[in-house]
Amino acid sequence: MNAPDAPSRTVSPDQIMQSGYPYLLTTMVLFGSAYASSKVVVGEMPHQLAAALRFAGGAGVLALLLLIVGRNRTPISRAMAIRAGLVGLIGVFAYNVFFFWGLSLAPSLDGAIIIPVISPVLTTAFLVVTGRESTSLPRIVGLIIAVCGAALFFVGAGSAGGQLSGSRLAGDLIYLGSAVCWAVYTIVSKRVLVGVDPLRSAAYGTSVGAVVLLIVAAPHLPSTDWGAVTVAGWANLVYLAVGPTAVALLCYARGLSVVAPSTATIMMFAVPVSGAVCSALFLGESFTTGQLVGSLVTVAGALLAVTHGQLLPSRTRTRATKPVAGASPTAVERGASTRR
Repeated sequence: MNAPDAPSRTVSPDQIMQSGYPYLLTTMVLFGSAYASSKVVVGEMPHQLAAALRFAGGAGVLALLLLIVGRNRTPISRAMAIRAGLVGLIGVFAYNVFFFWGLSLAPSLDGAIIIPVISPVLTTAFLVVTGRESTSLPRIVGLIIAVCGAALFFVGAGSAGGQLSGSRLAGDLIYLGSAVCWAVYTIVSKRVLVGVDPLRSAAYGTSVGAVVLLIVAAPHLPSTDWGAVTVAGWANLVYLAVGPTAVALLCYARGLSVVAPSTATIMMFAVPVSGAVCSALFLGESFTTGQLVGSLVTVAGALLAVTHGQLLPSRTRTRATKPVAGASPTAVERGASTRR
């Protein structure tokens, strides 16, 4: 009833940054840009080396940051460090084996749709089937729609006939392996890395994954013509190591510290937008008609499955927590993030 309540609705720039959303959006834009940039690198060196050098560089940046600011952060036990490294084998090594392999066969535009859209669908499906999350009609319908959309997408990849379309279909199926790895990484990391400092876990996981990638790529070192790698190729490799790897992982960790995991999952649907724009703008890539229809259907179904049909989950949480006396929005959000 009192007029003084109105000014409280004004949101300052500091409050926006503290909300975590700018960090998550930055992460998704960087992740999306990595598809086109990685495609450039794969065109100039074996995909095994491209993956290894990207994450070796990213691990170096994270290690440097850990040396600079790590003294003020909570140390983790040796057991936790080992767990972080094992998780990195899934999220860094296995994921990128499929990712860069797929890039060598199919357009980066396809990967920018398949991986960030199918991965949340697989994660949601697993959590629903195992009873870790509730089942609802919108979720079931959304999963069915997403699967149908994915089928249309893959049919569209091979519908043109000829060697090119066959290679593209194979690459798209390999991208699916990356989506599976990221879904497993998401599920496992939530269980084994609870309470671990984000910078330390990211540094350890990236380092272990990078070491294994380097071992796998080692046989390709003697046969690689390093003189043929252009300035653009090296520039994209440096960008991948710093931006979509080190900076993106840190921004993602910062965002997750204040935003609920369900909200962060929804933000992941910004990756296809960023990836499609970069692939079309810098590489001139495009969809077939079937792929375009399939991608739109898949995105619609995935959003429905992940959000339960609620595109604004934060408002739902706010209304649900109003009866709790003394619980501020910040505290509620922080509580949600600790349950991830």
